[in-house]
Amino acid sequence: MLGSNQERQKVRKNTPVRMKDIAQDLGLSTVTISKVLRGHSDIGDETRKRVLKRMEELHYQPNFAARALITGRSWTVGLVVPDLIHPFYAQIAKAISAEIRGQGYSLIITSSEEDPELERQEIEQLLARRVDVLVIASAQWTVESFRRIEEQRTPYILIDRQFAGLPANFVGVDDEAVGLMGTNHLIEQGCRRIAHIRGPQTSTALGRLEGYKRALAAQGVVPRPELILPIGLSGDDCGEPGGYEATRKLLQTTPQPDGIFCYNDPVAMGAMRAILDAGLRIPEDVAVVGCGNLHYSNFLRVALTSIDQQSAEIGKQAALLALSLVNAKETVRPSVKLLSPELIVRASTLRSKAARPQGKTKRTGQSEAKRTARR
Repeated sequence: MLGSNQERQKVRKNTPVRMKDIAQDLGLSTVTISKVLRGHSDIGDETRKRVLKRMEELHYQPNFAARALITGRSWTVGLVVPDLIHPFYAQIAKAISAEIRGQGYSLIITSSEEDPELERQEIEQLLARRVDVLVIASAQWTVESFRRIEEQRTPYILIDRQFAGLPANFVGVDDEAVGLMGTNHLIEQGCRRIAHIRGPQTSTALGRLEGYKRALAAQGVVPRPELILPIGLSGDDCGEPGGYEATRKLLQTTPQPDGIFCYNDPVAMGAMRAILDAGLRIPEDVAVVGCGNLHYSNFLRVALTSIDQQSAEIGKQAALLALSLVNAKETVRPSVKLLSPELIVRASTLRSKAARPQGKTKRTGQSEAKRTARR
């Protein structure tokens, strides 16, 4: 047995500890040790603790290459996002990693920089690494890259952004509800000339734009083209400067907008900077709503009203779906999980006591949809 400190030191210094060594040392089978590593449910807590304790004592490092040969799995999940800096995607990545870690999986993260060609290359690299499942917030304009993934028989999940007509697993928020919620809140605050700074040609931006138009239409208002400005090809990595420039243009229109619904929080931050630089007040002159509810939204010069996209829950649900796809014994039908957004009201929209909404300062997407339907 490997019981003495001297023997442990010898093993640690001279030869790598094998799964077989752990099994012999504890009088267990290698199958049991393997199941502990994989977080298998039929291993008792006492046995699991004994195995994990001995692994820690002997500094055991699993041989993932050998493990992959035996199980047919790489025990990795690949995540492709448009931007590594944006906190929204960082929160999703953190939630995925936390959920899969306990099942013996590791997360490989890469960025497309909003470049469809770079995204295709990164997907090819992850497929070459034989990741067990892909999670993608895509910058693609077509579905060809997903056909390639399907040819490799690698399960994949789209997050945040989806494609019409593509039957794929998806986890994200209801973006049309986001647009309805943000615009209706500005209407409730007394805004009558509401602008929208929209994102790139992705499902998120298109859905929020549609929600904005629907909210205005419910009030009998025809959207003015000069009050809808695009942020450009990327609404994530260049949001703040793009929001600043778009707002400068909006403030030159006559009459000026008195409310702006922004594609996301970085865009809203740029919008607020432009408003303040113009010598105007937030929210008295121009109220601003963002989207994302990033962790710093409450600590800006003017705290930003924002719509929470449930980023942590998106990550958790994507991870659970990924694990279920890996463990499925047969092909399953694509699953779509739409989460309800939530309005978080702060100083950037609270214009006056008379205009403030009564009651709670939070509203969910489900209640927003019902409220709009009653109009």
